[in-house]
Amino acid sequence: MKKIKVTKNGPYFVSGEVPLYLKQIVEENGVNVLKTVKKFDTPKEGYALCRCGKSNNPPFCDATHQSVDFDGTEVSGHGKYADRAEVYRGEGMELLDDGRCAFARFCHKHLGDVWTLTENSDNPEAKKQAVEAASQCPTGRLTAVLNQKLFEPELEDSISIVEDTPKKVSAGVFVTGNIIIEDADGKTYEARNRQALCRCGHSGLKPFCDARHVSARYNDGIKRKSGKNIAK
Repeated sequence: MKKIKVTKNGPYFVSGEVPLYLKQIVEENGVNVLKTVKKFDTPKEGYALCRCGKSNNPPFCDATHQSVDFDGTEVSGHGKYADRAEVYRGEGMELLDDGRCAFARFCHKHLGDVWTLTENSDNPEAKKQAVEAASQCPTGRLTAVLNQKLFEPELEDSISIVEDTPKKVSAGVFVTGNIIIEDADGKTYEARNRQALCRCGHSGLKPFCDARHVSARYNDGIKRKSGKNIAK
């Protein structure tokens, strides 16, 4: 079973042989895309990812959270996506939006942002771009509804450590596929195939990312090493 365990005031412990990638947000032809840089070597027994933002061995935990008195209290709650999402209606589609933003900016396409594209979805190309934009949202904030069913792309079970090249900051932990996220008390969050976890330590929606890495100017890139998993 592939699982991410949020430990109390400590790291994310990943089990179930989940592949770990380093990816970058880059701009191509006027829009942001996600590019794979490398795949990390990780032990089969699992690995621990830093979530305090202070590790000297990013993205892995090196137990620095213990010396900096990291407060990793989870505050996001366990509510259902469908209950909190607002509905935007277009022609032949709807858009669900629960407001959880990691500021990846994949929701902006050549013909406009996803909300404008949904409004103009009587245009086939606008509709196509709206569905694409919604499906690329890493937090799962945006979901297209087609034929009264949520349209969810098929994604690899994986975890990606993301660098935001245009903003020159280190972004969140993007989680895709059928990976269980369990809180520090053993309760699982709602299963989603796209979620983003905080790794800068500043989020007000822990354990999930709320884009505060941007305002905090969080950047671990100059410290990144090939690294060992030495968390305690």
